[in-house]
Amino acid sequence: MRTALLCMLVVGSQTALSQSQPFELRARTIFKQLIEINTTESAGTTAAAEAMAARLKAGGWPAADVQVLGPTPRKRNLVARFRGTGGRRPLLLLAHLDVVEARREDWSLDPFTFTEKDGFFYGRGASDDKGMASQLVANLIRLREEGFMPDRDVILALTADEEGGDSNGVDWLVRNHRDFIDAAYAINEGGNGLSKNGKYLINEVQAAEKVYQDFRLEVRSAGGHSSLPVKDNAISHLAAGLARLGAFDFPIRLTEVVRAYFERSARVEPDPSIAADMRATAHAPADTRAAARLAAATPIFNAILRTTCVATRLEGGHANNALPQLAAAIVNCRLLPDDSPAAIREQLVKVLADPAVTVTAIDEANTSKPATLIPEVMNAVERITAAMFPGVVVVPVMSTGATDGLFLRNAGIPTFGINGTFGDIDEVREHGRDERVGVKQYFEGLEFQYRLIRALAGG
Repeated sequence: MRTALLCMLVVGSQTALSQSQPFELRARTIFKQLIEINTTESAGTTAAAEAMAARLKAGGWPAADVQVLGPTPRKRNLVARFRGTGGRRPLLLLAHLDVVEARREDWSLDPFTFTEKDGFFYGRGASDDKGMASQLVANLIRLREEGFMPDRDVILALTADEEGGDSNGVDWLVRNHRDFIDAAYAINEGGNGLSKNGKYLINEVQAAEKVYQDFRLEVRSAGGHSSLPVKDNAISHLAAGLARLGAFDFPIRLTEVVRAYFERSARVEPDPSIAADMRATAHAPADTRAAARLAAATPIFNAILRTTCVATRLEGGHANNALPQLAAAIVNCRLLPDDSPAAIREQLVKVLADPAVTVTAIDEANTSKPATLIPEVMNAVERITAAMFPGVVVVPVMSTGATDGLFLRNAGIPTFGINGTFGDIDEVREHGRDERVGVKQYFEGLEFQYRLIRALAGG
């Protein structure tokens, strides 16, 4: 009796934002294991996929429901199925196992040693995306232990090459094993919890993302001796065109998701003038002057209001004493989801305004269809956010970067980036030095994902 009472007191002492100590310890252990498995492009993801498969099998998954598969020996993906009653189509939970390269000399800590320091967990992938991957694995093991019986199958996919490489796991699964991951909708990374100076403000739901497209600009000429210069200089042609591009802005256009973003963000925006411009921009028809002021205010507002194209690389010439025979640049464009890469190329040609500059698309863009906001998902996120983080606003967003969600959305599987782990809006360390996530925030995210899975899976 005394033991039972003690257990009740321990459980009762837990904050509503965290799980009990054994569950948190297991999640931390899984997180540590993932961080310390190098999954950069040079190492691959198979070891991490196999490690998580072993944990699920030890947690009660039948071997037939846990598969490690992929196009190459180094780039395997984990796909596991938590079987429910089949009352509804499955729910897909997605996270990627690969991380960007990290060199020890660039960090103050070893990027592949899990380190807890000053209230943070450090390691490559801590916030992108091994934190979420470990939360999903730990929560599914917990749910099975609790005897949870969902009214739909819950599929977990931990995949390769989201950060680069030529063996993207989600794309490969859609093309080769659609039946393994087919679902009513998916939950992925891409939406973050945002705080500022310690105050939690926004919990994002990513429902769209911009389209990545590179273009190569080239000018070629006969060259010659630098002591006999001519006006028809390849570098001069290119430089003048790039200057025109730098001064050009694509038109502002409002999508459904961006309207919702500004309408909801206005509720927590501390600057009254910016909040007013947000509301005016979200209104239909939008106040174009307000939208222009927002675009000029910050790079993020500008990026979500229009397609952007920017020069990111240059090359030219072959000798210090010779006229250049080639001048070239890479222009990286991030397109609004309904923009056509072909139409953007035509616009670039007009802006460069020089027939000497050729514009060629590099590879074929992966278009990204926005997902329609599903009430079932939005209601669950809003309800859980209100319970865990009172005063925080749930905001639909369009990411300016790219995630694996585009492959699923293009395949007809609506995908929403929902994390529930908060980080400071002014400190982004993904892909950078000393990547980290707050210890408190990691465990809050663990609980948030647990509640979200239960809410969406039913049972």
